[in-house]
Amino acid sequence: MKVVAAYLLAVLGGNTSPSAEHIKDILSIVGAEVDDDRIEFLLSEVKGKDITELIAAGREQLASVPSGGGVAVAAVAPGGGGAAAAAASAAAEAKKEEKVEEKEESDEDMGFSLFD
Repeated sequence: MKVVAAYLLAVLGGNTSPSAEHIKDILSIVGAEVDDDRIEFLLSEVKGKDITELIAAGREQLASVPSGGGVAVAAVAPGGGGAAAAAASAAAEAKKEEKVEEKEESDEDMGFSLFD
């Protein structure tokens, strides 16, 4: 990931086709470890390609990846007022759970604060 970030920094800096030396310079400036094999692999994969097209293709691929944010759904029988009451009940339960979690977190600091 750091090799890709260094490559993108070089492109953002105006270098449309950074070399391995440019990427190594960027990585050495920040004190990161330089892996020649990864740099050469990245350069071979992006050679002759437009970076904006690569980013657009990557966005399309990421859009199809499930994000994993499961949502609790209450089963409600068909009816007018039942749905609103069930939704309000579910929201109240969620708030109760959040409050319980907040109390647990505050007990874990054992008297120490990050800003003391």
